[in-house]
Amino acid sequence: MSPFISVCACCWFFVAASASRDLTYRDSDILSLNTAQRTSEQPYRTGFHFQPTKNWMNDPNGLMYYKGYYHLFYQWNPYGAVWGTITWGHAVSTDMLQWHILDVALAPDQWYDINGCWTGSATFVAANRPVLIYTGWTNISSSVEHKIQVQAVAVPHDSEDPLLQKWIKVNDNPILVAPIGIDPTEFRDPTTAWIGADGKWRMVVGSKRKEDGVALLYRSSDFLHWHKAEDPLHSVVDTGMWECPDFYPVSIGGQNGLDTSVNGPDVIHVLKASLANDKHDYYVVGTYNSDYDTFTPADSSHNVGIGLRYDYGKFYASKTFYDSAKGRRILFGWVNESSSAKNDIVKGWSSLQGFPRKIWLNGETKSSILQWPIQEIETLRRRSDSLSGIFLEANSVTRVTGVEGAQLDVEVEFDMPSLNEAEILEVDSSNVQLACSQVGKSHKGAVGPFGLLVLASEDLKEQTAVFFYAVLTGGGWKTLICSDQGRSSLNNDVDKTSYGSYMSVPSNDKSLRLRTLVDHSIVETFAQGGEICITSRVYPVKAVNNQAHLYLFNNGSVPVRVSHMIAWELASTTIDVDVPAR
Repeated sequence: MSPFISVCACCWFFVAASASRDLTYRDSDILSLNTAQRTSEQPYRTGFHFQPTKNWMNDPNGLMYYKGYYHLFYQWNPYGAVWGTITWGHAVSTDMLQWHILDVALAPDQWYDINGCWTGSATFVAANRPVLIYTGWTNISSSVEHKIQVQAVAVPHDSEDPLLQKWIKVNDNPILVAPIGIDPTEFRDPTTAWIGADGKWRMVVGSKRKEDGVALLYRSSDFLHWHKAEDPLHSVVDTGMWECPDFYPVSIGGQNGLDTSVNGPDVIHVLKASLANDKHDYYVVGTYNSDYDTFTPADSSHNVGIGLRYDYGKFYASKTFYDSAKGRRILFGWVNESSSAKNDIVKGWSSLQGFPRKIWLNGETKSSILQWPIQEIETLRRRSDSLSGIFLEANSVTRVTGVEGAQLDVEVEFDMPSLNEAEILEVDSSNVQLACSQVGKSHKGAVGPFGLLVLASEDLKEQTAVFFYAVLTGGGWKTLICSDQGRSSLNNDVDKTSYGSYMSVPSNDKSLRLRTLVDHSIVETFAQGGEICITSRVYPVKAVNNQAHLYLFNNGSVPVRVSHMIAWELASTTIDVDVPAR
Protein backbone atom coordinates (compact mmCIF):
# COMPACT_ATOMS: atom_id res chain seq x y z
CA MET A 1 0.00 0.00 0.00
CA SER A 2 1.22 3.48 -0.82
CA PRO A 3 2.64 5.39 2.16
CA PHE A 4 0.70 8.37 0.85
CA ILE A 5 -2.51 6.42 1.45
CA SER A 6 -1.63 4.66 4.68
CA VAL A 7 -0.28 7.70 6.52
CA CYS A 8 -2.57 10.53 7.60
CA ALA A 9 -1.89 13.99 6.21
CA CYS A 10 -0.68 15.46 9.51
CA CYS A 11 1.85 12.60 9.84
CA TRP A 12 3.46 12.88 6.41
CA PHE A 13 6.46 14.49 8.09
CA PHE A 14 7.43 11.13 9.54
CA VAL A 15 7.85 9.47 6.15
CA ALA A 16 9.86 12.39 4.81
CA ALA A 17 13.30 13.85 5.05
CA SER A 18 13.95 17.08 6.89
CA ALA A 19 12.40 20.21 5.44
CA SER A 20 14.30 22.30 2.92
CA ARG A 21 16.72 24.84 4.36
CA ASP A 22 15.27 28.24 5.03
CA LEU A 23 15.69 29.92 1.65
CA THR A 24 12.97 32.55 1.55
CA TYR A 25 11.99 34.90 -1.20
CA ARG A 26 11.76 37.92 1.06
CA ASP A 27 15.40 39.01 1.02
CA SER A 28 16.01 42.34 2.73
CA ASP A 29 16.78 43.97 -0.60
CA ILE A 30 13.58 42.90 -2.40
CA LEU A 31 11.26 45.70 -3.42
CA SER A 32 7.62 44.66 -3.53
CA LEU A 33 7.21 45.86 -7.08
CA ASN A 34 3.57 46.29 -7.99
CA THR A 35 3.61 46.07 -11.77
CA ALA A 36 1.19 48.99 -11.93
CA GLN A 37 3.94 51.19 -10.45
CA ARG A 38 6.22 51.02 -13.47
CA THR A 39 8.94 53.64 -13.81
CA SER A 40 10.82 55.01 -16.80
CA GLU A 41 13.81 52.97 -15.64
CA GLN A 42 11.79 49.72 -15.95
CA PRO A 43 9.68 50.13 -19.11
CA TYR A 44 9.79 46.43 -19.96
CA ARG A 45 8.23 45.00 -16.82
CA THR A 46 4.82 43.69 -17.72
CA GLY A 47 1.41 44.73 -16.47
CA PHE A 48 -0.54 41.46 -16.58
CA HIS A 49 2.00 38.68 -17.15
CA PHE A 50 3.58 36.80 -14.27
CA GLN A 51 7.19 37.55 -13.41
CA PRO A 52 9.06 37.52 -10.08
CA THR A 53 10.03 40.86 -8.61
CA LYS A 54 13.64 40.15 -9.54
CA ASN A 55 16.17 37.63 -10.87
CA TRP A 56 16.11 34.74 -13.33
CA MET A 57 13.06 32.57 -14.03
CA ASN A 58 12.48 29.72 -16.47
CA ASP A 59 10.13 26.70 -16.73
CA PRO A 60 6.66 26.63 -15.16
CA ASN A 61 6.42 23.64 -12.77
CA GLY A 62 3.85 21.78 -10.67
CA LEU A 63 0.80 23.69 -11.92
CA MET A 64 -2.42 22.91 -10.06
CA TYR A 65 -5.67 24.19 -8.61
CA TYR A 66 -5.98 23.36 -4.91
CA LYS A 67 -8.46 24.46 -2.25
CA GLY A 68 -9.38 27.72 -3.96
CA TYR A 69 -5.92 28.70 -5.25
CA TYR A 70 -4.06 28.31 -8.51
CA HIS A 71 -0.46 27.31 -7.78
CA LEU A 72 2.37 28.26 -10.10
CA PHE A 73 5.81 26.88 -9.29
CA TYR A 74 8.68 27.99 -11.49
CA GLN A 75 12.42 27.57 -11.91
CA TRP A 76 14.01 30.53 -10.10
CA ASN A 77 17.48 31.74 -9.17
CA PRO A 78 17.28 33.66 -5.85
CA TYR A 79 20.70 35.21 -6.36
CA GLY A 80 20.87 36.74 -9.82
CA ALA A 81 19.33 37.56 -13.19
CA VAL A 82 21.12 34.71 -14.98
CA TRP A 83 20.55 30.95 -14.72
CA GLY A 84 21.97 29.24 -11.63
CA THR A 85 21.16 27.90 -8.11
CA ILE A 86 17.81 26.68 -9.41
CA THR A 87 14.99 26.44 -6.88
CA TRP A 88 11.22 26.10 -7.16
CA GLY A 89 9.72 29.56 -6.75
CA HIS A 90 6.07 29.52 -5.71
CA ALA A 91 3.15 31.87 -6.35
CA VAL A 92 -0.59 31.55 -5.76
CA SER A 93 -3.62 33.28 -7.24
CA THR A 94 -7.39 33.03 -7.17
CA ASP A 95 -7.76 34.15 -10.79
CA MET A 96 -4.33 33.73 -12.51
CA LEU A 97 -4.18 37.53 -12.73
CA GLN A 98 -3.29 38.80 -9.24
CA TRP A 99 -0.38 36.78 -7.83
CA HIS A 100 1.12 36.41 -4.35
CA ILE A 101 4.70 35.17 -4.22
CA LEU A 102 5.39 32.79 -1.33
CA ASP A 103 8.62 31.35 0.08
CA VAL A 104 10.67 29.04 -2.12
CA ALA A 105 9.00 25.61 -2.21
CA LEU A 106 12.02 23.44 -3.07
CA ALA A 107 15.65 24.40 -2.51
CA PRO A 108 18.80 22.39 -3.35
CA ASP A 109 19.74 20.95 0.05
CA GLN A 110 20.07 17.15 -0.41
CA TRP A 111 22.82 15.19 -2.12
CA TYR A 112 20.44 14.22 -4.91
CA ASP A 113 19.45 17.82 -5.75
CA ILE A 114 22.28 19.90 -4.30
CA ASN A 115 23.09 21.38 -7.71
CA GLY A 116 19.50 22.29 -8.53
CA CYS A 117 15.84 21.37 -8.16
CA TRP A 118 14.86 21.12 -11.80
CA THR A 119 11.57 20.86 -13.63
CA GLY A 120 8.73 18.58 -12.59
CA SER A 121 4.99 18.21 -12.16
CA ALA A 122 2.18 17.89 -9.63
CA THR A 123 -0.15 14.90 -9.33
CA PHE A 124 -3.14 14.42 -7.01
CA VAL A 125 -2.99 11.13 -5.10
CA ALA A 126 -4.50 9.80 -1.86
CA ALA A 127 -7.81 11.63 -1.60
CA ASN A 128 -6.70 14.48 -3.83
CA ARG A 129 -3.53 15.35 -1.95
CA PRO A 130 -0.84 16.87 -4.19
CA VAL A 131 2.58 15.31 -4.69
CA LEU A 132 5.47 16.91 -6.57
CA ILE A 133 7.88 14.90 -8.69
CA TYR A 134 10.93 16.81 -9.91
CA THR A 135 14.40 16.32 -11.32
CA GLY A 136 17.33 16.62 -8.95
CA TRP A 137 20.81 17.56 -10.17
CA THR A 138 23.08 15.54 -7.92
CA ASN A 139 26.56 15.88 -6.45
CA ILE A 140 27.50 12.63 -8.23
CA SER A 141 29.20 12.96 -11.62
CA SER A 142 29.01 10.71 -14.64
CA SER A 143 32.24 12.38 -15.74
CA VAL A 144 34.47 15.15 -14.53
CA GLU A 145 32.25 17.78 -16.18
CA HIS A 146 28.72 16.46 -15.75
CA LYS A 147 26.47 15.86 -12.75
CA ILE A 148 23.72 13.29 -13.20
CA GLN A 149 19.95 13.75 -13.10
CA VAL A 150 17.55 11.76 -10.92
CA GLN A 151 13.85 12.02 -10.02
CA ALA A 152 12.63 12.91 -6.53
CA VAL A 153 9.33 13.35 -4.65
CA ALA A 154 8.11 16.05 -2.27
CA VAL A 155 4.85 16.15 -0.27
CA PRO A 156 3.11 18.98 1.61
CA HIS A 157 4.02 19.47 5.25
CA ASP A 158 0.36 20.30 5.85
CA SER A 159 -2.08 19.25 3.14
CA GLU A 160 -4.84 21.22 4.87
CA ASP A 161 -2.99 24.46 4.09
CA PRO A 162 -4.53 25.75 0.84
CA LEU A 163 -1.37 27.76 0.18
CA LEU A 164 0.88 24.66 0.44
CA GLN A 165 3.61 26.84 1.91
CA LYS A 166 6.01 24.08 3.06
CA TRP A 167 7.13 20.94 1.26
CA ILE A 168 8.99 17.86 2.53
CA LYS A 169 11.27 15.61 0.50
CA VAL A 170 10.59 11.91 1.16
CA ASN A 171 13.20 9.54 2.60
CA ASP A 172 12.94 7.24 -0.41
CA ASN A 173 14.51 9.83 -2.72
CA PRO A 174 15.73 9.56 -5.33
CA ILE A 175 12.87 7.45 -6.63
CA LEU A 176 14.36 7.04 -10.12
CA VAL A 177 17.81 6.94 -11.67
CA ALA A 178 18.56 6.69 -15.37
CA PRO A 179 18.13 3.17 -16.78
CA ILE A 180 20.80 1.29 -18.70
CA GLY A 181 21.24 2.78 -22.15
CA ILE A 182 20.17 6.29 -21.13
CA ASP A 183 22.71 9.05 -20.54
CA PRO A 184 22.19 10.07 -16.86
CA THR A 185 22.84 13.69 -17.83
CA GLU A 186 19.80 13.59 -20.15
CA PHE A 187 17.07 12.14 -17.97
CA ARG A 188 14.66 14.77 -16.68
CA ASP A 189 11.35 16.59 -16.35
CA PRO A 190 8.74 14.03 -15.17
CA THR A 191 5.14 14.60 -16.25
CA THR A 192 1.95 14.67 -14.24
CA ALA A 193 1.11 11.02 -13.56
CA TRP A 194 -2.09 9.29 -14.66
CA ILE A 195 -3.86 6.05 -13.80
CA GLY A 196 -3.93 3.30 -16.42
CA ALA A 197 -6.50 0.59 -17.12
CA ASP A 198 -4.91 -1.68 -14.48
CA GLY A 199 -5.20 0.93 -11.74
CA LYS A 200 -1.47 1.63 -11.66
CA TRP A 201 0.15 5.02 -12.01
CA ARG A 202 2.00 6.01 -15.17
CA MET A 203 4.32 8.91 -15.89
CA VAL A 204 6.77 9.95 -18.57
CA VAL A 205 10.35 11.20 -18.23
CA GLY A 206 12.09 13.00 -21.09
CA SER A 207 15.32 11.69 -22.61
CA LYS A 208 16.97 10.57 -25.83
CA ARG A 209 18.60 7.44 -27.26
CA LYS A 210 21.45 8.37 -29.54
CA GLU A 211 19.76 11.23 -31.43
CA ASP A 212 16.19 9.96 -31.10
CA GLY A 213 13.91 11.87 -28.74
CA VAL A 214 12.09 9.57 -26.34
CA ALA A 215 9.34 9.70 -23.72
CA LEU A 216 10.33 6.98 -21.24
CA LEU A 217 7.28 5.36 -19.61
CA TYR A 218 7.20 4.30 -15.93
CA ARG A 219 4.58 2.46 -13.87
CA SER A 220 3.98 2.36 -10.11
CA SER A 221 1.51 0.93 -7.61
CA ASP A 222 2.45 3.22 -4.72
CA PHE A 223 3.91 6.39 -6.33
CA LEU A 224 7.33 5.66 -4.80
CA HIS A 225 8.57 2.54 -6.53
CA TRP A 226 8.57 2.97 -10.28
CA HIS A 227 9.41 0.43 -12.99
CA LYS A 228 10.33 1.32 -16.54
CA ALA A 229 8.12 -0.11 -19.27
CA GLU A 230 9.91 -2.19 -21.87
CA ASP A 231 8.90 0.27 -24.59
CA PRO A 232 8.71 4.06 -24.36
CA LEU A 233 5.38 5.77 -24.73
CA HIS A 234 6.70 7.37 -27.93
CA SER A 235 9.91 8.17 -29.77
CA VAL A 236 10.82 10.07 -32.93
CA VAL A 237 14.09 9.64 -34.80
CA ASP A 238 16.63 12.46 -35.00
CA THR A 239 14.68 14.88 -32.81
CA GLY A 240 17.29 15.03 -30.04
CA MET A 241 16.68 15.46 -26.34
CA TRP A 242 13.02 15.73 -25.29
CA GLU A 243 12.74 18.17 -22.41
CA CYS A 244 9.59 18.98 -20.41
CA PRO A 245 7.30 16.33 -21.94
CA ASP A 246 3.57 16.62 -21.36
CA PHE A 247 0.82 14.07 -21.97
CA TYR A 248 -2.87 14.72 -21.45
CA PRO A 249 -6.36 13.93 -22.79
CA VAL A 250 -8.69 16.28 -24.66
CA SER A 251 -12.34 15.82 -25.49
CA ILE A 252 -13.22 14.99 -29.08
CA GLY A 253 -16.29 17.20 -28.79
CA GLY A 254 -16.44 20.56 -27.03
CA GLN A 255 -14.01 22.78 -25.19
CA ASN A 256 -14.20 21.25 -21.71
CA GLY A 257 -10.92 20.08 -20.25
CA LEU A 258 -10.32 16.62 -18.81
CA ASP A 259 -8.48 15.30 -15.78
CA THR A 260 -5.19 13.69 -16.80
CA SER A 261 -6.35 10.12 -16.08
CA VAL A 262 -9.50 10.31 -18.23
CA ASN A 263 -9.69 8.05 -21.29
CA GLY A 264 -12.38 6.51 -23.46
CA PRO A 265 -14.02 6.56 -26.90
CA ASP A 266 -14.71 10.31 -26.79
CA VAL A 267 -11.12 11.15 -25.79
CA ILE A 268 -7.96 11.76 -27.76
CA HIS A 269 -4.52 12.56 -26.34
CA VAL A 270 -1.85 15.19 -26.87
CA LEU A 271 1.86 14.42 -26.50
CA LYS A 272 4.19 17.40 -26.34
CA ALA A 273 7.96 17.73 -25.99
CA SER A 274 10.31 20.70 -25.79
CA LEU A 275 13.20 20.05 -28.17
CA ALA A 276 16.57 20.96 -26.70
CA ASN A 277 18.00 21.17 -30.23
CA ASP A 278 15.95 24.15 -31.40
CA LYS A 279 14.20 25.35 -28.20
CA HIS A 280 10.66 24.94 -29.57
CA ASP A 281 7.62 23.11 -28.18
CA TYR A 282 6.18 20.50 -30.55
CA TYR A 283 3.05 18.41 -30.11
CA VAL A 284 1.04 15.74 -31.83
CA VAL A 285 -2.53 14.56 -31.33
CA GLY A 286 -3.13 10.80 -31.25
CA THR A 287 -4.75 7.75 -29.70
CA TYR A 288 -3.60 6.32 -26.38
CA ASN A 289 -4.34 2.64 -25.72
CA SER A 290 -4.27 2.34 -21.93
CA ASP A 291 -4.34 -1.48 -22.04
CA TYR A 292 -1.02 -1.66 -23.85
CA ASP A 293 0.36 1.84 -23.12
CA THR A 294 0.78 2.66 -26.78
CA PHE A 295 0.37 6.04 -28.40
CA THR A 296 -0.40 6.39 -32.12
CA PRO A 297 -0.25 9.82 -33.78
CA ALA A 298 -3.27 10.81 -35.84
CA ASP A 299 -0.92 12.15 -38.51
CA SER A 300 2.67 10.88 -38.49
CA SER A 301 3.75 13.76 -40.74
CA HIS A 302 2.93 16.03 -37.77
CA ASN A 303 4.86 13.94 -35.27
CA VAL A 304 6.61 15.41 -32.24
CA GLY A 305 9.57 17.50 -33.35
CA ILE A 306 8.71 17.56 -37.05
CA GLY A 307 5.22 19.00 -37.16
CA LEU A 308 2.96 21.27 -35.15
CA ARG A 309 4.16 23.73 -32.55
CA TYR A 310 2.29 25.32 -29.67
CA ASP A 311 3.79 28.66 -30.59
CA TYR A 312 5.93 29.87 -33.47
CA GLY A 313 7.84 32.50 -31.50
CA LYS A 314 9.54 32.58 -28.10
CA PHE A 315 7.68 29.97 -26.07
CA TYR A 316 9.35 26.95 -24.42
CA ALA A 317 9.26 24.40 -21.60
CA SER A 318 5.48 24.70 -21.40
CA LYS A 319 3.19 22.81 -19.05
CA THR A 320 -0.55 22.18 -18.86
CA PHE A 321 -2.83 21.36 -15.95
CA TYR A 322 -6.48 20.52 -15.47
CA ASP A 323 -8.38 23.37 -13.84
CA SER A 324 -11.03 21.48 -11.84
CA ALA A 325 -12.65 24.74 -10.71
CA LYS A 326 -13.75 25.67 -14.23
CA GLY A 327 -13.42 22.38 -16.10
CA ARG A 328 -10.73 23.47 -18.54
CA ARG A 329 -7.12 22.66 -19.42
CA ILE A 330 -4.68 25.55 -19.05
CA LEU A 331 -1.30 26.05 -20.69
CA PHE A 332 1.62 28.07 -19.30
CA GLY A 333 4.89 28.59 -21.17
CA TRP A 334 8.25 30.16 -20.40
CA VAL A 335 9.02 33.26 -22.48
CA ASN A 336 12.68 34.21 -22.27
CA GLU A 337 14.34 37.48 -23.17
CA SER A 338 15.53 38.74 -26.54
CA SER A 339 17.99 41.07 -24.84
CA SER A 340 21.52 40.30 -23.72
CA ALA A 341 22.48 38.83 -20.36
CA LYS A 342 24.26 42.13 -19.69
CA ASN A 343 20.95 43.97 -20.12
CA ASP A 344 19.19 41.45 -17.86
CA ILE A 345 21.74 42.00 -15.10
CA VAL A 346 21.32 45.77 -15.36
CA LYS A 347 17.53 45.60 -15.12
CA GLY A 348 17.76 42.91 -12.42
CA TRP A 349 15.43 40.27 -13.87
CA SER A 350 14.99 37.89 -16.77
CA SER A 351 12.00 36.14 -18.37
CA LEU A 352 8.21 36.00 -18.14
CA GLN A 353 5.51 33.39 -18.05
CA GLY A 354 3.24 33.61 -21.07
CA PHE A 355 -0.32 34.64 -20.35
CA PRO A 356 -2.27 31.47 -19.42
CA ARG A 357 -4.16 29.90 -22.32
CA LYS A 358 -7.15 27.62 -22.45
CA ILE A 359 -6.59 24.75 -24.90
CA TRP A 360 -8.96 22.32 -26.59
CA LEU A 361 -9.16 20.11 -29.69
CA ASN A 362 -9.64 21.77 -33.05
CA GLY A 363 -13.04 20.34 -33.98
CA GLU A 364 -12.43 20.81 -37.71
CA THR A 365 -9.12 19.01 -38.07
CA LYS A 366 -9.31 16.63 -35.06
CA SER A 367 -5.51 16.60 -35.30
CA SER A 368 -4.54 19.96 -33.83
CA ILE A 369 -5.43 22.08 -30.82
CA LEU A 370 -6.69 25.62 -30.37
CA GLN A 371 -5.39 28.10 -27.79
CA TRP A 372 -6.99 31.23 -26.39
CA PRO A 373 -6.22 33.61 -23.51
CA ILE A 374 -8.18 32.67 -20.40
CA GLN A 375 -11.45 34.53 -20.04
CA GLU A 376 -10.31 36.27 -16.85
CA ILE A 377 -8.35 38.77 -18.92
CA GLU A 378 -11.63 40.42 -19.88
CA THR A 379 -11.91 41.80 -16.34
CA LEU A 380 -8.87 43.96 -17.08
CA ARG A 381 -10.45 45.69 -20.07
CA ARG A 382 -10.90 49.43 -19.71
CA ARG A 383 -11.22 52.11 -22.39
CA SER A 384 -11.93 50.76 -25.87
CA ASP A 385 -12.20 51.81 -29.49
CA SER A 386 -13.87 49.98 -32.36
CA LEU A 387 -14.07 50.21 -36.13
CA SER A 388 -16.15 48.32 -38.66
CA GLY A 389 -16.74 48.21 -42.37
CA ILE A 390 -13.70 50.29 -43.32
CA PHE A 391 -11.34 49.66 -46.21
CA LEU A 392 -7.58 49.69 -45.88
CA GLU A 393 -6.53 50.97 -49.26
CA ALA A 394 -3.27 49.98 -50.91
CA ASN A 395 -0.16 51.15 -49.05
CA SER A 396 -2.09 52.77 -46.21
CA VAL A 397 -1.70 53.20 -42.46
CA THR A 398 -4.65 54.08 -40.18
CA ARG A 399 -4.19 55.26 -36.60
CA VAL A 400 -6.53 53.82 -33.96
CA THR A 401 -6.97 56.94 -31.87
CA GLY A 402 -9.34 55.79 -29.13
CA VAL A 403 -6.79 53.69 -27.23
CA GLU A 404 -3.17 54.28 -26.28
CA GLY A 405 -0.45 52.65 -24.28
CA ALA A 406 1.54 49.46 -23.96
CA GLN A 407 -1.17 47.25 -22.44
CA LEU A 408 -3.73 46.29 -25.08
CA ASP A 409 -6.08 43.51 -26.12
CA VAL A 410 -6.89 43.83 -29.84
CA GLU A 411 -9.28 41.73 -31.91
CA VAL A 412 -9.58 42.35 -35.64
CA GLU A 413 -11.35 40.52 -38.45
CA PHE A 414 -10.61 41.09 -42.13
CA ASP A 415 -12.88 39.99 -44.94
CA MET A 416 -11.07 37.49 -47.11
CA PRO A 417 -9.48 39.64 -49.82
CA SER A 418 -9.42 38.71 -53.48
CA LEU A 419 -6.61 36.21 -53.94
CA ASN A 420 -6.46 36.33 -57.74
CA GLU A 421 -3.50 38.71 -57.72
CA ALA A 422 -1.50 36.94 -55.01
CA GLU A 423 2.19 36.39 -55.78
CA ILE A 424 3.62 32.94 -56.24
CA LEU A 425 5.76 31.88 -53.27
CA GLU A 426 6.55 28.37 -52.14
CA VAL A 427 6.33 28.26 -48.36
CA ASP A 428 6.56 25.39 -45.91
CA SER A 429 7.78 24.72 -42.38
CA SER A 430 11.41 24.81 -43.50
CA ASN A 431 11.37 28.38 -44.82
CA VAL A 432 8.40 30.16 -43.26
CA GLN A 433 10.41 32.11 -40.69
CA LEU A 434 12.81 33.26 -43.39
CA ALA A 435 9.85 34.23 -45.56
CA CYS A 436 8.35 36.30 -42.74
CA SER A 437 11.69 38.01 -42.24
CA GLN A 438 12.16 38.76 -45.94
CA VAL A 439 8.59 39.92 -46.46
CA GLY A 440 8.35 42.05 -43.32
CA LYS A 441 5.92 44.89 -42.84
CA SER A 442 7.79 47.10 -45.33
CA HIS A 443 7.34 44.67 -48.24
CA LYS A 444 5.06 45.95 -51.00
CA GLY A 445 3.10 42.87 -51.96
CA ALA A 446 -0.22 42.14 -53.60
CA VAL A 447 -2.44 40.52 -50.95
CA GLY A 448 -0.62 41.97 -47.99
CA PRO A 449 1.15 42.31 -45.76
CA PHE A 450 -1.82 43.70 -43.84
CA GLY A 451 -2.61 43.71 -40.13
CA LEU A 452 -1.64 45.58 -36.96
CA LEU A 453 1.22 47.81 -35.88
CA VAL A 454 1.57 47.62 -32.10
CA LEU A 455 4.05 49.30 -29.75
CA ALA A 456 4.47 51.88 -32.47
CA SER A 457 5.89 55.37 -31.99
CA GLU A 458 4.03 58.34 -33.41
CA ASP A 459 6.62 58.75 -36.16
CA LEU A 460 6.52 54.98 -36.87
CA LYS A 461 10.27 54.68 -36.49
CA GLU A 462 9.51 51.96 -33.94
CA GLN A 463 6.79 49.42 -34.64
CA THR A 464 6.04 45.74 -34.25
CA ALA A 465 3.99 44.42 -37.15
CA VAL A 466 1.61 41.48 -36.85
CA PHE A 467 0.19 40.60 -40.23
CA PHE A 468 -1.22 38.28 -42.88
CA TYR A 469 0.32 37.83 -46.32
CA ALA A 470 -1.46 35.62 -48.87
CA VAL A 471 0.47 33.78 -51.56
CA LEU A 472 -0.14 31.13 -54.20
CA THR A 473 1.84 27.88 -53.85
CA GLY A 474 1.89 24.60 -55.67
CA GLY A 475 -0.44 23.31 -52.98
CA GLY A 476 -2.94 26.15 -53.36
CA TRP A 477 -3.58 29.39 -51.48
CA LYS A 478 -1.66 29.89 -48.27
CA THR A 479 -1.47 32.74 -45.80
CA LEU A 480 1.62 33.65 -43.85
CA ILE A 481 1.00 34.83 -40.28
CA CYS A 482 4.01 36.83 -39.13
CA SER A 483 5.28 38.87 -36.21
CA ASP A 484 7.94 41.23 -37.56
CA GLN A 485 10.33 42.67 -34.96
CA GLY A 486 12.71 44.19 -37.52
CA ARG A 487 11.74 47.76 -36.58
CA SER A 488 10.61 47.09 -33.02
CA SER A 489 13.38 49.05 -31.31
CA LEU A 490 15.95 51.75 -31.98
CA ASN A 491 18.20 49.76 -29.63
CA ASN A 492 20.42 47.45 -31.67
CA ASP A 493 21.55 45.39 -28.68
CA VAL A 494 18.47 43.15 -28.87
CA ASP A 495 17.42 40.21 -31.01
CA LYS A 496 14.92 41.36 -33.67
CA THR A 497 14.27 38.00 -35.28
CA SER A 498 10.90 37.78 -37.01
CA TYR A 499 8.66 34.79 -36.36
CA GLY A 500 5.79 33.19 -38.20
CA SER A 501 3.83 30.29 -39.55
CA TYR A 502 1.36 29.66 -42.33
CA MET A 503 -1.94 27.98 -43.03
CA SER A 504 -3.86 26.86 -46.08
CA VAL A 505 -6.82 29.01 -47.04
CA PRO A 506 -9.95 26.83 -47.46
CA SER A 507 -12.34 27.95 -50.17
CA ASN A 508 -15.14 28.38 -47.63
CA ASP A 509 -13.08 30.59 -45.28
CA LYS A 510 -14.61 34.06 -45.44
CA SER A 511 -12.34 35.97 -43.07
CA LEU A 512 -8.89 36.24 -41.51
CA ARG A 513 -8.79 36.94 -37.77
CA LEU A 514 -6.19 38.13 -35.29
CA ARG A 515 -6.18 38.64 -31.57
CA THR A 516 -3.08 40.28 -30.11
CA LEU A 517 -2.14 40.91 -26.48
CA VAL A 518 0.40 43.68 -25.93
CA ASP A 519 2.17 44.06 -22.59
CA HIS A 520 5.19 46.42 -22.75
CA SER A 521 7.84 43.91 -23.85
CA ILE A 522 5.75 40.97 -24.98
CA VAL A 523 3.38 40.57 -27.92
CA GLU A 524 1.23 37.42 -28.11
CA THR A 525 -0.78 36.78 -31.26
CA PHE A 526 -3.58 34.26 -31.82
CA ALA A 527 -4.64 33.81 -35.45
CA GLN A 528 -7.82 32.17 -36.77
CA GLY A 529 -9.31 31.55 -33.35
CA GLY A 530 -6.07 30.20 -31.86
CA GLU A 531 -5.00 27.89 -34.67
CA ILE A 532 -1.63 29.68 -34.96
CA CYS A 533 0.07 31.41 -32.00
CA ILE A 534 3.16 33.61 -32.07
CA THR A 535 4.94 35.17 -29.08
CA SER A 536 7.65 37.80 -29.38
CA ARG A 537 9.71 40.01 -27.04
CA VAL A 538 10.36 43.61 -28.04
CA TYR A 539 12.14 46.51 -26.34
CA PRO A 540 11.09 49.86 -27.83
CA VAL A 541 12.92 53.01 -26.83
CA LYS A 542 10.33 55.59 -27.95
CA ALA A 543 7.11 53.55 -28.00
CA VAL A 544 6.92 52.95 -24.27
CA ASN A 545 4.07 53.39 -21.80
CA ASN A 546 1.66 56.08 -23.09
CA GLN A 547 3.88 56.81 -26.07
CA ALA A 548 2.97 53.45 -27.61
CA HIS A 549 0.31 53.61 -30.33
CA LEU A 550 -1.83 51.23 -32.39
CA TYR A 551 -2.31 51.25 -36.17
CA LEU A 552 -3.97 49.22 -38.90
CA PHE A 553 -1.99 48.92 -42.12
CA ASN A 554 -2.09 47.43 -45.60
CA ASN A 555 1.09 47.31 -47.65
CA GLY A 556 -0.49 45.30 -50.44
CA SER A 557 -1.89 46.54 -53.74
CA VAL A 558 -5.21 44.79 -53.08
CA PRO A 559 -7.59 46.74 -50.76
CA VAL A 560 -8.57 44.93 -47.57
CA ARG A 561 -11.85 45.42 -45.70
CA VAL A 562 -11.84 45.49 -41.90
CA SER A 563 -15.18 43.93 -41.06
CA HIS A 564 -14.67 44.57 -37.36
CA MET A 565 -11.96 45.69 -34.94
CA ILE A 566 -12.12 46.36 -31.22
CA ALA A 567 -9.21 47.27 -28.98
CA TRP A 568 -9.15 47.64 -25.22
CA GLU A 569 -6.65 49.24 -22.92
CA LEU A 570 -5.88 46.78 -20.12
CA ALA A 571 -5.42 47.48 -16.43
CA SER A 572 -2.40 46.19 -14.54
CA THR A 573 -2.51 43.30 -12.13
CA THR A 574 -0.44 42.95 -8.96
CA ILE A 575 2.42 40.68 -8.02
CA ASP A 576 3.28 40.98 -4.34
CA VAL A 577 5.23 39.12 -1.68
CA ASP A 578 2.50 39.12 0.95
CA VAL A 579 0.71 35.96 2.04
CA PRO A 580 -2.91 36.37 0.88
CA ALA A 581 -5.59 36.70 3.52
CA ARG A 582 -7.39 33.43 4.25
